[in-house]
Amino acid sequence: MITEEDLAQQFNVIIEHAHPQVWELLRQCYVKAINPKPYLTRANIKTCIRHARYIGIYCPDRLISAVVEQKNLLKEVAEYVGLVEVVCLNANNLMRDPLSNIKQNYPHLWLDLLWIVTQEK
Repeated sequence: MITEEDLAQQFNVIIEHAHPQVWELLRQCYVKAINPKPYLTRANIKTCIRHARYIGIYCPDRLISAVVEQKNLLKEVAEYVGLVEVVCLNANNLMRDPLSNIKQNYPHLWLDLLWIVTQEK
Protein backbone atom coordinates (compact mmCIF):
# COMPACT_ATOMS: atom_id res chain seq x y z
CA MET A 1 0.00 0.00 0.00
CA ILE A 2 1.25 3.45 -0.87
CA THR A 3 1.44 5.71 2.17
CA GLU A 4 0.78 9.43 2.36
CA GLU A 5 4.51 10.02 2.81
CA ASP A 6 5.26 8.11 -0.42
CA LEU A 7 2.69 10.16 -2.36
CA ALA A 8 4.08 13.44 -1.05
CA GLN A 9 7.60 12.30 -1.93
CA GLN A 10 6.56 11.33 -5.48
CA PHE A 11 4.79 14.66 -5.90
CA ASN A 12 7.89 16.56 -4.74
CA VAL A 13 10.24 14.57 -7.00
CA ILE A 14 8.12 15.24 -10.09
CA ILE A 15 7.89 18.96 -9.32
CA GLU A 16 11.62 19.15 -8.59
CA HIS A 17 12.67 17.52 -11.87
CA ALA A 18 9.97 18.76 -14.26
CA HIS A 19 9.30 22.27 -12.93
CA PRO A 20 12.38 23.70 -11.19
CA GLN A 21 10.95 27.23 -10.81
CA VAL A 22 7.93 25.89 -8.95
CA TRP A 23 10.20 23.64 -6.90
CA GLU A 24 12.04 26.75 -5.65
CA LEU A 25 8.72 27.81 -4.09
CA LEU A 26 7.69 24.41 -2.77
CA ARG A 27 10.98 23.62 -1.12
CA GLN A 28 10.22 26.46 1.29
CA CYS A 29 6.80 24.98 2.10
CA TYR A 30 5.58 21.87 3.90
CA VAL A 31 3.96 19.42 1.47
CA LYS A 32 1.77 16.64 2.85
CA ALA A 33 -0.56 14.10 1.26
CA ILE A 34 -3.76 14.00 3.28
CA ASN A 35 -6.26 11.17 3.54
CA PRO A 36 -9.53 12.58 4.92
CA LYS A 37 -11.55 10.73 7.50
CA PRO A 38 -14.39 8.65 5.99
CA TYR A 39 -17.04 10.83 7.60
CA LEU A 40 -15.60 13.90 5.81
CA THR A 41 -15.91 12.51 2.29
CA ARG A 42 -18.85 13.45 0.11
CA ALA A 43 -21.10 10.98 -1.62
CA ASN A 44 -22.42 11.76 -5.07
CA ILE A 45 -25.37 9.92 -6.63
CA LYS A 46 -23.18 8.42 -9.37
CA THR A 47 -19.95 7.96 -7.46
CA CYS A 48 -18.81 7.69 -3.92
CA ILE A 49 -15.42 9.21 -3.26
CA ARG A 50 -13.76 7.11 -0.62
CA HIS A 51 -10.26 7.70 0.55
CA ALA A 52 -9.85 10.59 -1.87
CA ARG A 53 -6.38 11.75 -0.99
CA TYR A 54 -5.27 15.27 -1.73
CA ILE A 55 -2.09 17.28 -1.35
CA GLY A 56 -1.85 19.99 1.28
CA ILE A 57 0.76 22.70 0.80
CA TYR A 58 1.43 24.72 3.94
CA CYS A 59 3.03 28.01 2.87
CA PRO A 60 4.38 30.97 4.80
CA ASP A 61 2.71 34.36 4.25
CA ARG A 62 5.34 35.55 1.82
CA LEU A 63 4.83 32.61 -0.58
CA ILE A 64 1.12 31.82 -0.49
CA SER A 65 0.16 34.00 -3.46
CA ALA A 66 3.00 32.67 -5.65
CA VAL A 67 2.04 29.07 -4.87
CA VAL A 68 -1.66 29.71 -5.53
CA GLU A 69 -0.70 31.11 -8.96
CA GLN A 70 0.82 27.71 -9.80
CA LYS A 71 -2.20 25.74 -8.56
CA ASN A 72 -3.25 24.44 -12.00
CA LEU A 73 0.19 22.98 -12.63
CA LEU A 74 0.31 21.53 -9.13
CA LYS A 75 -3.12 19.96 -9.62
CA GLU A 76 -1.98 18.28 -12.86
CA VAL A 77 0.97 16.72 -11.07
CA ALA A 78 -1.23 15.70 -8.13
CA GLU A 79 -3.67 13.95 -10.46
CA TYR A 80 -0.75 12.19 -12.14
CA VAL A 81 0.27 10.58 -8.83
CA GLY A 82 -3.33 9.71 -7.95
CA LEU A 83 -4.40 12.64 -5.78
CA VAL A 84 -7.63 14.50 -6.42
CA GLU A 85 -6.94 18.08 -5.33
CA VAL A 86 -4.34 20.60 -4.19
CA VAL A 87 -5.09 22.73 -1.15
CA CYS A 88 -2.87 25.70 -0.27
CA LEU A 89 -2.90 26.70 3.39
CA ASN A 90 -1.36 29.71 5.06
CA ALA A 91 0.96 28.30 7.73
CA ASN A 92 1.28 31.65 9.50
CA ASN A 93 -2.47 31.85 10.01
CA LEU A 94 -2.59 28.29 11.34
CA MET A 95 0.18 29.02 13.82
CA ARG A 96 -1.57 32.20 15.09
CA ASP A 97 -5.05 30.69 15.34
CA PRO A 98 -5.94 30.58 19.06
CA LEU A 99 -8.48 27.80 18.47
CA SER A 100 -6.04 25.56 16.63
CA ASN A 101 -5.23 22.24 18.27
CA ILE A 102 -2.38 21.34 15.92
CA LYS A 103 0.22 21.68 18.66
CA GLN A 104 -1.57 19.18 20.92
CA ASN A 105 -2.84 16.72 18.30
CA TYR A 106 -0.05 16.86 15.70
CA PRO A 107 3.14 18.03 17.42
CA HIS A 108 5.42 16.98 14.55
CA LEU A 109 3.35 18.94 12.02
CA TRP A 110 3.30 21.92 14.40
CA LEU A 111 7.12 21.89 14.63
CA ASP A 112 7.46 21.64 10.86
CA LEU A 113 5.07 24.57 10.38
CA LEU A 114 6.92 26.58 13.01
CA TRP A 115 10.14 25.93 11.10
CA ILE A 116 8.81 27.13 7.74
CA VAL A 117 7.17 30.28 9.09
CA THR A 118 10.35 31.37 10.89
CA GLN A 119 12.66 30.88 7.90
CA GLU A 120 13.65 33.77 5.73
CA LYS A 121 14.32 33.41 2.05
